Amino acid sequence: MEILVVEDEAAIADFLARGLEGEGYSVSVAGDGPEGERLALRPETDLVVLDRMLPGRDGIEVLEAIRRARPALPVIMLTARGEIAERVEGLDRGATDYVTKPFAFEELLARIRARLREAAGDSETTLAAADIRLNLLTRRASRDGVEVALAEREADLLAHLMRNAGRICTREEILSVVWGFDHDPGTNVVQVYVGYLRRKLALPDSPAPIETVRSVGYRLRAGE
Repeated sequence: MEILVVEDEAAIADFLARGLEGEGYSVSVAGDGPEGERLALRPETDLVVLDRMLPGRDGIEVLEAIRRARPALPVIMLTARGEIAERVEGLDRGATDYVTKPFAFEELLARIRARLREAAGDSETTLAAADIRLNLLTRRASRDGVEVALAEREADLLAHLMRNAGRICTREEILSVVWGFDHDPGTNVVQVYVGYLRRKLALPDSPAPIETVRSVGYRLRAGE
């Protein structure tokens, strides 16, 4: 596996490169946005650790370029900004995960392993559950042949529900897997995005098969 570290602080980039190489990964390093984008689009890059603030081109711009060219490439954003609004922006623009500085290398390493496992498991391009199909690359879903376009986070949420069809997914689980957040009792983002999905997937005579399990979470009904 080859990991690309896009980080303009030389000490942090060197620390990450040495640590990841010690874990057996091949590592390449870029110190600015344009070089990071160029290296990220190479087919041999398996995961990107991307700093938010970069010279030459902002990390969000680099992320958007990656998503246009390689929509399935895992990207973990690394930044000193810890506010929820900043994390939401990065994740909504297509980041796979988010780690704020200062961080423990062991935590970053665990997130890298998890995202690489997910990427390996997502080698299929289409999910099917209930009466819904979802293309993971184009983020287009269809229900009974009726196609709908989904935003990045809507598609991620639907994919998680489809992979776990018939099982209750708690709000905390969804928040962690889809948004990369720890438990935050004050946010209603899961409820809001479930509402978006229900509206988009509803048919004139059939509501979307996403159940609310009171005080627990949500479930995509299997066998619809």
